[in-house]
Amino acid sequence: MSTRPGSGQSRTAWDDGYGDGIRNDPDLGMDDDVYMAGGSRSAKSSSSQMATSSTADLKKSNDNKGGVFGFCLRGVRSLWATRQTEETTSNRELYVKTTLRELIIYIVFLVVLCIITFGMTSTTMYYYTKVMSDLFLDSTNDKGGSFRTLTSVEDFWRYAKGPLVNGLYWEKWYNNQNISAGDIGYIYYENKLLGVPRIRQLRVHSNSCKVHEDFENFISECYDSYAESIEDTKPFGAYLEDPTNTAWRYFSESALGGSSHWGELNTYSGAGNYKDLNTTKAASLETIDYLFDNLWVRRGTRAVFIDFSVYNANINLFCVIRLLVEFPATGGAIPSWTFRTVKLIRYVTVMDYFVLACEIIFCIFLLYYTVEEVLEIKKLKLSYFKGFWNILDILVIIISFVCVGFNIYRTVEVDDKLTKLLKDPYVYADFERLSYWETRFSNAIAIAVFMAWIKIFKYISFNKTMTQLSSTLGRCAKDLAGFFVMFIIIFLAFTQLGYLLFGTQVKDFSSFENAFFTLFRIILGDFDFHQLEQANRILGPIFFMLFVFFVFFVLINMFLAIINDTYSEVKSDMANAKNEFEIADYFKKGYSKMLDKLNFKRDKIVDIQSALQSADINQDQKVDFDEWRQDLKSRGYADCEIEAVFARYDVDGDRVLDAEEQKKMFADLQEQKLALNKEYDDIGGKGRHSSSRLSSNEGDSGDDSDDEDSGTKSSRTGRTANGVSYEEFTVLSRRVDRMEHSIGSIVSKIDAVLVKLEAMEKAKLKRRETMGKILDSITESDGTSDEMKREQMEKLVREELERWDSETSVGANSARGASPGGASGQSGLRSRSRAESAQNGSSDV
Repeated sequence: MSTRPGSGQSRTAWDDGYGDGIRNDPDLGMDDDVYMAGGSRSAKSSSSQMATSSTADLKKSNDNKGGVFGFCLRGVRSLWATRQTEETTSNRELYVKTTLRELIIYIVFLVVLCIITFGMTSTTMYYYTKVMSDLFLDSTNDKGGSFRTLTSVEDFWRYAKGPLVNGLYWEKWYNNQNISAGDIGYIYYENKLLGVPRIRQLRVHSNSCKVHEDFENFISECYDSYAESIEDTKPFGAYLEDPTNTAWRYFSESALGGSSHWGELNTYSGAGNYKDLNTTKAASLETIDYLFDNLWVRRGTRAVFIDFSVYNANINLFCVIRLLVEFPATGGAIPSWTFRTVKLIRYVTVMDYFVLACEIIFCIFLLYYTVEEVLEIKKLKLSYFKGFWNILDILVIIISFVCVGFNIYRTVEVDDKLTKLLKDPYVYADFERLSYWETRFSNAIAIAVFMAWIKIFKYISFNKTMTQLSSTLGRCAKDLAGFFVMFIIIFLAFTQLGYLLFGTQVKDFSSFENAFFTLFRIILGDFDFHQLEQANRILGPIFFMLFVFFVFFVLINMFLAIINDTYSEVKSDMANAKNEFEIADYFKKGYSKMLDKLNFKRDKIVDIQSALQSADINQDQKVDFDEWRQDLKSRGYADCEIEAVFARYDVDGDRVLDAEEQKKMFADLQEQKLALNKEYDDIGGKGRHSSSRLSSNEGDSGDDSDDEDSGTKSSRTGRTANGVSYEEFTVLSRRVDRMEHSIGSIVSKIDAVLVKLEAMEKAKLKRRETMGKILDSITESDGTSDEMKREQMEKLVREELERWDSETSVGANSARGASPGGASGQSGLRSRSRAESAQNGSSDV
């Protein structure tokens, strides 16, 4: 045995001997784990101490073999631990803990995503769009018409010569003074017109449709509705006079770098004949007059586009505007428009760079969740794709990756376009395609945010209340599927009926799609009954009443009945279900653990204070180490922690605490006790610490025999946590250890019996086969009388039984030597085996 080091040396000597077992606690100079370990070590025999020590050494050596790599591997695995990758089915507390960790990480991800999305948009965008739309859609010409009220070619030219050029070119201040040359090109004096506007048209050729033979002699030309296959690609008008003028020549979509557009009547390509306006009002008016005089818009014209872009540096926003006038084959004009207010230059202000930092964090989260889903797919294989939440996770990740890719593309493309525009400010600035994809990008982000918010239900599903929605929908899914089939049949029947009855007179029923959505609006109470009545005075009211009766009164109430009945069943099942470990229980348990830890520390301080007062047995105002050790040893402390506390205050290292050192220790302990009491009261533990300690006699009555193997009965008092004192916990721990030892020996004996029974069963089968062969040989022997056969058979059976008896006796003796106390069991087995064998032999005979 190693000799105990002096007090002065023990401050460092015991650190080497116990490693992590003792730490320099700023409050007590000892660890809670050491306290518990010391209490249990003092209650165990030296043999269990040696076993524990050897086991700890083996574990430590195995941990050292893992090294840093093993630690990192465990850390990485815990980083991506989810309910699907961990075994949380049987451990409800682990399930809640894992879910809570996932929820906290996901909330951070959701906050970052919301910051990014709200950094992309603002209410200023709406007002910017409103200002531009009011200017170009509602400004009136000299006849009082606006772009919204266009109905003919004449209205289009009036608009182009009046409100369009007036809105594009602000060359005078409000007091009619001319604007300086440096300030020209600003709409509303604030919005810079990028490049020059462009007017483009699409035409169909004269033989694009077939005239009926009855009218062939009267109608020589036929212009069909627009289709890309019948576009007129030939030069027209003043092309011979001015071949270089782009207004009279056709350009393909690739040549113009354009894109298709979905109008009110058709989808139009990005090709056509175009003419760019100028940077001044006078020059642009001259261009428009030139086109007007030479009949640029003709019978074959099916669409005219007016495209331009503006930029407001005050709010760092682009507004890409497209005004479309469609000229259907029926004649007249149908106006439509598109105002796309987008933020193409992303990073200008401090807030923008904060959003950039959030985007980088978002990319990190995206990689994190990608790895998480890959790990789940690797573990669950194809069953992964059966879960709704897993599919939602995949969709969010895919949309996010697409958005990240477009964000990079948009930044590069905007820089390229602005560079070209700054080189030549007199060309058309085509931001149409970029603004279109920017709006698609915003739509994708909106969908991703929507799915991300819905995904919160995945992490709060451990609560019974939060599962009501998913449980209700899941349980009534089959009923809703059947109802949906009935609903869609009736709804489509009414849609077709309404389209055929009112499609020629009522705009809301002018197409099948419009009729479909109009009926949905009727369900919600948004309808115009007078229009239906005017369209058909008899069938209109009948159609309306039938639709309201079957759909509103019958089908909708069936739908609500299915939902209500299922919800009632779910509520009833939840009320009768057993309460499982939920998040509230998890926090309560953590709160109790915190209070227990504070009480535990305070109890240790009380023990040390009591030892300091009672350890001076000879009343010499000095406490030597032996007195100190004897008192604390009786309280259940281990030698290591006794040495650690003593060495901390034994400043001179003489292994004796004088009055000054005792005073310093007592003052420090009192200060720490007051701090712990204050902290305990601050977290709501008032009124509990009075019952945190019990007398040493409580909980130990009748259990003295359990403490005799420790050499001394622990007199330390422990706090009562959930109704179990420290003494009771120690006694129960020892009982559990003894039970484990007893059960282990019982299990080993049972295993030995099972092995023996299996061997005997095999021997029994083998001997039965041998007996059968003997009987067959006796039966087959010819020339032998029945009496001789019987005697021969009895002799063989008797010999076989004696041989079995000798073998069984040898097996019993060997089993008795290996397992004392088991002879009687083996003898019983032998006798039963012999009886069964004899009985089987007789039956075979």
